[in-house]
Amino acid sequence: APYKTVLTHGFTMDNKGFKMSKSLGNTVAPQDIIKQYGADILRLWAASIDYTEDHRIGDEILKNNVEAYRKMRNTFRWMLGNLSHYDKKQKVAHKDMPELEQLILHRLFELDKEIKKSYKEYDYKKVTSLLSNFMNIELSAFYFDTRKDALYCDAPSSIKRRSALSVLNELFNHLSAWLAPILVFTMEEVWLERNPGEDSSVHLRTFPDVPADWQNDILNEKWQKIRKIRKVVTGALEIERKEKNIGSSLEAAPKVYISDTDLYVAQHDADMAEICITSDIEIIQNEGPLEAFRLEDVAGVSVVFERAKGTRCARSWRVLKEVGTDKNYPDISLRDANAMRELQDLELTE
Repeated sequence: APYKTVLTHGFTMDNKGFKMSKSLGNTVAPQDIIKQYGADILRLWAASIDYTEDHRIGDEILKNNVEAYRKMRNTFRWMLGNLSHYDKKQKVAHKDMPELEQLILHRLFELDKEIKKSYKEYDYKKVTSLLSNFMNIELSAFYFDTRKDALYCDAPSSIKRRSALSVLNELFNHLSAWLAPILVFTMEEVWLERNPGEDSSVHLRTFPDVPADWQNDILNEKWQKIRKIRKVVTGALEIERKEKNIGSSLEAAPKVYISDTDLYVAQHDADMAEICITSDIEIIQNEGPLEAFRLEDVAGVSVVFERAKGTRCARSWRVLKEVGTDKNYPDISLRDANAMRELQDLELTE
């Protein structure tokens, strides 16, 4: 035979699971989908189904794919915006990065193995599921949210900011390559935005190599515990937001009671206010009061809401007592005042 592998698939059914028929008027023409949504939506649908069985297609299913696509596209748009002035000369070595950046690179190491294995086994559904979950849950809802303050407000020379940009660069390079076989047009578009030129194309690339020293299982285990604490704090603040006690988590300075020794030890050198996106936080190794907020699936952590004290920084929106202590920048924090000075110095030297 002129081939080594044969891949078969089930029948394509309509939205309700019925066989498509002209007499029933339930046929779906690929050209109509492409005209309405674009070819990448159809490709994303094809990659996200279990083709080994009969599968469905219809307006509602396609709308779900449109939403999944929109989230992926927005992730790349956000990265492109932050990387627009990134200079590779500012790259921070892995060993010099904060733990959070090392954690994300560890996750890229893990994903690299799973993505390559799934592609090799023609398991495109797993590829799309892995990447969608990583981009939505670990990046947009966690890493990006946590690092927005450093990216937007830290001084250009800040190691934290430079490390975050270095990681965004790696994320962009890996994610665009992994998604290129599926979202062929979109990944070409985002790649050319950063790498223009007639000879440039995301489809001329191979999957990037991932350094072995990115793997750090101990760090990953530690941050799983930190994220459990964050989950309880986020849950407590969401209630305060719904009750209109606060408009933003930065208005809070919660008290977090941790009776679980492993969880308490895990967070001892972490900036939990930054991780929980609050202006301040107090960690207490003890059982919390009965009225404290708790989550059933995270034992040993409870939260009591407290409002942050001080004045809101006009630049970062964090509520801090130090705002107003810099006479040249009376409406922002000391960190932001120093960042402004550095930015002004850069403008003078350019």
